[in-house]
Amino acid sequence: MLGLEDLEIGLLFWAREDPEKTLAEVNQFGLRAGQLGLSGELPLSGAAERWDEALTAAHFVVTTAVCSYVGESYADMGTVQRTVGIVPEGTRRERIARTKAVSDFAADLGIESIACHIGVLPHDRESRLYGTIRDAARDLCDYCGERGQNFVLETGQEPAKVLLQFIEDVQRPNLKINFDPANMILYGTGDPIEALDVLAPHVVSVHCKDGDWPPRDRQDALGIERPLGEGSVDLPRFIAKLKEIGYRGVLCIEREEPDPKQRDADIHKAIALLQKLRHSERSASISS
Repeated sequence: MLGLEDLEIGLLFWAREDPEKTLAEVNQFGLRAGQLGLSGELPLSGAAERWDEALTAAHFVVTTAVCSYVGESYADMGTVQRTVGIVPEGTRRERIARTKAVSDFAADLGIESIACHIGVLPHDRESRLYGTIRDAARDLCDYCGERGQNFVLETGQEPAKVLLQFIEDVQRPNLKINFDPANMILYGTGDPIEALDVLAPHVVSVHCKDGDWPPRDRQDALGIERPLGEGSVDLPRFIAKLKEIGYRGVLCIEREEPDPKQRDADIHKAIALLQKLRHSERSASISS
């Protein structure tokens, strides 16, 4: 992939208006690739040229442009349902337009995938809302496809079989998956290794993130993110399973820690852990 090694270690990082300053902070980790997060507040007009120059100078490869949207909140499951992705009706039109703007920005940079949390999918395939979100996904797939891009959904907010059925219903070859094992745990939607087996044919990118299951005594609560290797994701099994299914893309670290020093320390530890696991000779046959 783009001159990168198999299972190259990368980082999800969030763009600011100064590309050079953003990349200078990323360069401290010694990585060559990653996913570029674009908050809904970030101006995109005229930004592609500046980012192209900065990425070229830094010899850094962006594999995915990640959309987030103004007004999203991950406080608890109810808030996620009301605010995240293109499912909420009140913000759907502007968020679809923003996703297309991100696609245009990414096309100027040669970025091959546009990713987002689409929102909590309805489980009732006969509902009006399900059909509306299906058609919106088709529209976004077609828009990205015209630019040679995948439209990529992040896992976690629904069980793997629900997401697989949605992909089959959308019927677009460029609708793909960014697999985040921690999200399956944080949302309580299924075992990550089993989910990866179900979704494997559609996975084009992954997040290396960790976390713990939601507390059982709080019905609406989400789990808590942890530093990589310290949560409930069995990382050796996850990396072994990626090898087993033939995944060769970037192992993209995601760490949403508010304290900058702690976040940097956690990322350095994650890199060291992934370096060990990616070169491990452990059999790709995974036992439970």
